[in-house]
Amino acid sequence: MKLAISGKGGVGKTTLAALLAQTYADQGRDVLAVDADPAPCLADALGFPADLRAKLRPIAEMDELIQERTGAKPGTFGGFFTINPRVDDLPERFSVAHRGVRLLEMGGVEQGGSGCICPESALLKTLFTHLLFRKDDALILDMYAGVEHLGRATVDFVDAMIIVAEPTRRSLKTATQIKALARDIGLDRLWLVGNKVRDEADAAFFRAETPNLPILGLLPADPLVQEADRLGVPVYDHAPRLREAAHQIVQALEAEGGKPR
Repeated sequence: MKLAISGKGGVGKTTLAALLAQTYADQGRDVLAVDADPAPCLADALGFPADLRAKLRPIAEMDELIQERTGAKPGTFGGFFTINPRVDDLPERFSVAHRGVRLLEMGGVEQGGSGCICPESALLKTLFTHLLFRKDDALILDMYAGVEHLGRATVDFVDAMIIVAEPTRRSLKTATQIKALARDIGLDRLWLVGNKVRDEADAAFFRAETPNLPILGLLPADPLVQEADRLGVPVYDHAPRLREAAHQIVQALEAEGGKPR
């Protein structure tokens, strides 16, 4: 199962990514979690110890590596560089593992927008493609906020995308945009997960207003998420209601056989 987690900024993508990654790891699966946000924080949500977090560095910020593999300095445009560099050694070389989850930080290309043709984007694109063809039992991609990553077509080959939303119209508007852009690049295996659900009224809002996306599950609003962050402990351990909801989401994925209704 190769899953991309997307949605409007602040809706809880990283929380869901951490919950799913640890759920799969506790099932004995071989899990690779990839933090593709320019401001990575998945290590914190997973409760990685400080010594392991210190070893992590986003691939997009490794200027010497990018130049070595592509033949051009990051930030350069218009010159010649390798558009299909070697990346097969990077996941093991630059990831760290904790409690059965291996974590890799990708970072993001800040220049160029969706049409960026530069050494760093070439390396990240090739690395994404390599990750999608690996034989990990579970690959969890914690993507950029919003829709920028779809413009770069970095999720062409995921099994499915989970769009996270909170019970607001603005959040569901972003979900609608993500759905449209995902369909534009041929990704039609899409689910919605509602987060920060306080009561039945919030749940009913999701059911009534979902942009024609199957609802995979709902995560309750829980102050223990913020408390886990303040304490530096895994949200999976500290918020049992969210842990149970994540288990139900994984069960729903397995029941669907990797395909939405």
